[in-house]
Amino acid sequence: MSTIVYLNGEFMPLEEAKISPIDRGFLFADGIYEVSAVLDGKMIENQPHMARLDRSLGEIGMDVPWSMDEIADIMQQVADKNGIVEGMVYLQITRGADWDKVRDFGFPKDPKPTMFMFGQHKNLSADPAAEKGIRVITIPEIRWERRDIKSVALLAQTLGKQAAKDAGVDDAWMVEDGLVTEGTSNSAFIITENDELIARPLTNEILPGITRIAVLKLAEEMQLKVVEGKFDPEQAYKAKEAFSTSASALVAPVVEIDGHRIGDGKPGVYTKRLRELYLEEARKSIA
Repeated sequence: MSTIVYLNGEFMPLEEAKISPIDRGFLFADGIYEVSAVLDGKMIENQPHMARLDRSLGEIGMDVPWSMDEIADIMQQVADKNGIVEGMVYLQITRGADWDKVRDFGFPKDPKPTMFMFGQHKNLSADPAAEKGIRVITIPEIRWERRDIKSVALLAQTLGKQAAKDAGVDDAWMVEDGLVTEGTSNSAFIITENDELIARPLTNEILPGITRIAVLKLAEEMQLKVVEGKFDPEQAYKAKEAFSTSASALVAPVVEIDGHRIGDGKPGVYTKRLRELYLEEARKSIA
């Protein structure tokens, strides 16, 4: 069975989807994307994803002819048409093709945005990586200064993922001015020996992760002291626990950083509980 995707008002087999080579997403990375998780066949936490999408579009001055509710409905249809019980739906909106000037840095006069979506099956609730934990390395932060915008310009993150792969580990955390910003596609956290959960404050230096928000709320309910502050790799090496959050991995225990074992080298008690609670709350929200 072919993967069914959505492109500019139509659902179609993936192999039939065609986008102009002069689309500004292709030429300039002039676009925004979102990835939302699916559990039990339903989109979870999609409203905050839509709010972030709306904000990102506004930050780059892109008007779209669809409401956020319409976009969310199409995303669910993509999940349904592909029979996704657990997995993700990827959404990308670009400024479209400039048929008058073909490749001009300035915005087109009357742009017609391109909206594309596809779904992927993935085991989220029983992810093997969550059982054993992941290993990460630290790499220099080389991204632009508006990381709060979920732009499709992901070359730096791609290079980071490849660096991790070349090092034989699972992911990379980026470091700027000696301090950890975030993972290549996730938010980064540590839990200290004093049971403080340290999360970098939300600024233009990091993406406002949707899963991050929910997990920090759960941490407070668990009586963990949440500290919005910055930490360096040395602090991370000495942490009791470390983890990352994202829509595609939910809560992922980090058991090694730059070859340093975190805690006892296994997913920590707090991290495992946060993952359990997140799954419970997510399922309650769609029940």
